[in-house]
Amino acid sequence: MIARRNPFDQLPTIAQDPTKFAILFSAKEFRTHLIESIRQASKRIYLVALYLEDDEAGREILTELFEAKQRNPGLDINICVDWHRAQRGLIGKATSEGNAAAYKKFNQEYKHTIPTYGIPVRGREVFGVLHLKGFVIDDTVIYSGASLNNVYLHYKERYRFDRYHSIENATLADSMVKFVQEEMLAHPAVNDLSAQDKPATKEIKTDIRQFRASLAQASYKFEPDVVAQDKVAITPIVGLGKRRNRLNQYIVQLIAQAKDEVFICTPYFNFPRSIAKEVKKALKRGVKVHIIIGDKTANDFYISPEEEFKTIGGLPYLYEINLRRFAKANEANIASRKLSIHLWKHEDNSFHLKGIWVDKRYMLLTGNNLNPRAWKLDLENALLVKDDYHLLTEQFEKEIQNILQHTHLVCTYRQLEKLEDYPEAVQRLVRKITRVKADRVLKQIL
Repeated sequence: MIARRNPFDQLPTIAQDPTKFAILFSAKEFRTHLIESIRQASKRIYLVALYLEDDEAGREILTELFEAKQRNPGLDINICVDWHRAQRGLIGKATSEGNAAAYKKFNQEYKHTIPTYGIPVRGREVFGVLHLKGFVIDDTVIYSGASLNNVYLHYKERYRFDRYHSIENATLADSMVKFVQEEMLAHPAVNDLSAQDKPATKEIKTDIRQFRASLAQASYKFEPDVVAQDKVAITPIVGLGKRRNRLNQYIVQLIAQAKDEVFICTPYFNFPRSIAKEVKKALKRGVKVHIIIGDKTANDFYISPEEEFKTIGGLPYLYEINLRRFAKANEANIASRKLSIHLWKHEDNSFHLKGIWVDKRYMLLTGNNLNPRAWKLDLENALLVKDDYHLLTEQFEKEIQNILQHTHLVCTYRQLEKLEDYPEAVQRLVRKITRVKADRVLKQIL
């Protein structure tokens, strides 16, 4: 039998000192670390997130950034958020200028201003958003799937649980900043949301199309290192679109490389076909597969039955229907413990974790939801950590235990509710979607 070639052996990598690779275990710890890092910054701050919300936590971060800029006007500060998301109100709320109004207001109140760039990945939000992750502060990369608002930063009672990593590495930080500067900020499709004369989306439609095409070809640039036995290897990867998406390819290859054990975290259970196929193959090879997913009540779109139902509240139920179908098809694998499905639930908090661990050798840090939307529409990135000498094993085992502490095992698909158990409004919505065959379309954009 010919051994399968390992595609990651030839991957260009950055050497990482394991003592400068830190895992944070809570949203509160993440918030504290982010604020302290901003206060100590001396040369640059680049924040890239889906959104920076105009709420208490978002304004706290903006205040810290502007105060840092006033103390040190030469500090290079740039904020990047999704162009569309920043210019609308919250789903289900009244129409508004969105978060862009707050960015403008902050710039009017301070002498030294900070640009907040809107990144338009597509002409309309539903067909693609900025889902790139990573905050660069001096030579440290703070990497998380979290955006910046009250719930992600646990500013009040509730939190949204994510993964949080702080990596001190000048080469990695430079590479990520260079990508933002050269592939995003330099393009005419990208405009400052805090500017008085920012264009309307329809005025830059041609620029947006060209921007998307250039992003689909873009990659992180760095001089590869030879990784010694006292270091781990990191490769930053970016991907956009269905064709020739390197990130998608590496995710599939990562699962295909598994020999012993795979952990997969996703908040929205809706695997692309290629991932579902590799998971199935891994189970056939005897690989132990763990899938960690939020309970439907821990989904950020969940609406309690006591509250007024809105269509968006149907999403957690659609994901659970997918999960139940998958669990039913894999009942034998669940019974033999080849497949473990861990449902996360902690009071009324929500779950937003993403990532993959393979054989205690590879760890993927990413904001990618491992769903068709991430696969085809959104601009995504990841840090692939290759730990050949098991220097981070103890840290990652602690992270896994931290994630699993509020989970319970699904021992049979019957534990998951079926359509008839759902609230009447949800049943009507699901039946309507199924009747008009809209579920196939929805699966591609959710």
